[in-house]
Amino acid sequence: MPSRLTRGLSVLLLTGLLALVGGTSAASAADGGMLRLAHLSPDTPSVDVYVDSVSTPDTGIVLAGVSYGAVSGYQSVPAGTYTVSMRAAGAAATSAPVLSTTVTVDSGTAWTVAGVGTFADLGLAVISDDLTLPAAGDARARVINAAQTLSPATVTLADGADVAAGLAFPDQSSYVTVPGGQTTLQVSGGSSAATDLPVELADGSTYTVLLLDTGSGVEVQTVLDAASPGVVPTGGVEAGGGGAAGSLLPVGFGAVAAVALVGLLATAGRRLPHRHAGAARHAA
Repeated sequence: MPSRLTRGLSVLLLTGLLALVGGTSAASAADGGMLRLAHLSPDTPSVDVYVDSVSTPDTGIVLAGVSYGAVSGYQSVPAGTYTVSMRAAGAAATSAPVLSTTVTVDSGTAWTVAGVGTFADLGLAVISDDLTLPAAGDARARVINAAQTLSPATVTLADGADVAAGLAFPDQSSYVTVPGGQTTLQVSGGSSAATDLPVELADGSTYTVLLLDTGSGVEVQTVLDAASPGVVPTGGVEAGGGGAAGSLLPVGFGAVAAVALVGLLATAGRRLPHRHAGAARHAA
């Protein structure tokens, strides 16, 4: 299981891919899709991700050293179809991928694409995100259970109201409305004793709450999905161990490099033909 230091170093690797792109409004998703990347498999080592445009197969990038607990910021990307291959971190680009898939990005949607489950049963998930903002005084939140030791998981507010109940690993709950501001989440389930964990769910904002396994137990990490007045965070990286923030670097191909992230961990299990070694590629 990666340590906080390992996850922090992974975030720095991701940050090395980044270039400032500024805030993006939720409305901008109507011109394309919004997407972000997450690694939510607790016992899966870091991976290198190869992404390619189907329409321009000789262009692509490599995302190196993505590890458990890392979540990228959203990118606004044009509609299109992309292929993605995952390899163990440091593996040769000519080696067989662990998983490969194709994915088509539609306009007007927001997605988190993530590696989920255990290494022995590694899956690829495309999770639909709802960037709707709550009414004044409230926040919105959903839970993704990325903690193998906490299944099924129950998350409640200090007043006993459910945020998620009986949530199996590695599933996600629906969004619910909660009071905005500082609050305490009580997390229980699996082999872990109930734990009270303070969190800040800012007024007028929408969040994803991650449950993560750590060496000292289960950790709660909040990831901002959208904030009043409708700004979607772009390019930032959240990780279970904390880390630097940035935004995705278009490595030589502008929008293609940003769009390519959509394919990462999109659907489970389908393997694609091996890539020709001569394809042009930039390592990030």
